[in-house]
Amino acid sequence: MKAEDLKLIVKEKYSEIANQSKTQNQSSCCGSTSCCGEGTYTIFSDDYSNLEGYNPDADLGLGCGVPTEFAQIRQGDTVLDLGSGAGNDCFVARALAGETGKIIGLDMTDAMVEKARKNADKLGFTNVEFRLGDIENMPVESNSVDVVISNCVLNLVPDKRKAFHEIHRVLKPGAHLSVSDVVIRGELPKNLQEAAEMYAGCVSGAIQIDDYLNIMKEEGLVNSIVQKEKTIQIPDEILLEYISNEELEVLKKSGVGIFSITVYAEKN
Repeated sequence: MKAEDLKLIVKEKYSEIANQSKTQNQSSCCGSTSCCGEGTYTIFSDDYSNLEGYNPDADLGLGCGVPTEFAQIRQGDTVLDLGSGAGNDCFVARALAGETGKIIGLDMTDAMVEKARKNADKLGFTNVEFRLGDIENMPVESNSVDVVISNCVLNLVPDKRKAFHEIHRVLKPGAHLSVSDVVIRGELPKNLQEAAEMYAGCVSGAIQIDDYLNIMKEEGLVNSIVQKEKTIQIPDEILLEYISNEELEVLKKSGVGIFSITVYAEKN
């Protein structure tokens, strides 16, 4: 499938999700009105409720980690959140960067940007802004950001090399990133790899962990450390939407795994 077609699928799915609450997303098992197997949307999510800056209206349960946990955000930092959704990680980042910090959320889905802006307005935040844009071509000035964060989004970008190139461009010299993302070890069944629904649900868009880290390094993001890793368990009934019982049994015995990782790296 062409990159633009994949982006369109992601936009459509996350536009649906933007207009639902976290409770609706979780009760429908998939963050979509049809619930036809996209249960991966909320399977990955972590609990944010005890974090300073947490706002329930901004939490749609779409992350696969807590990137701010390892982001080393300091007072006064400029923080860029890629795929900012309804603003969940941005508001947590603001609590760390303080009144003197600047938080920029970037999302390619109009409905998400609109929802995030409304949430920021309700909270009265003047140092948090949300921009509509593509991670492969960010509307962000070069060498302007202290910390880049992202939560379960870069796996949705068709050209990951271009994404990491853009991250390197916008970071200040010596600045760093902390991203939570989905990666794989081993080879997924072909039907899973090709399923557009599973792409939007973050699975078939994931790449091998070694490839992920190598692309970062090749794009000038060095000293990478996997700060946290957890196995993603996708229920059989969801996988069986795309593969046969026989393929499922082979997958379980193969050692192939889907993982959430949180990675730290610095601009070279």
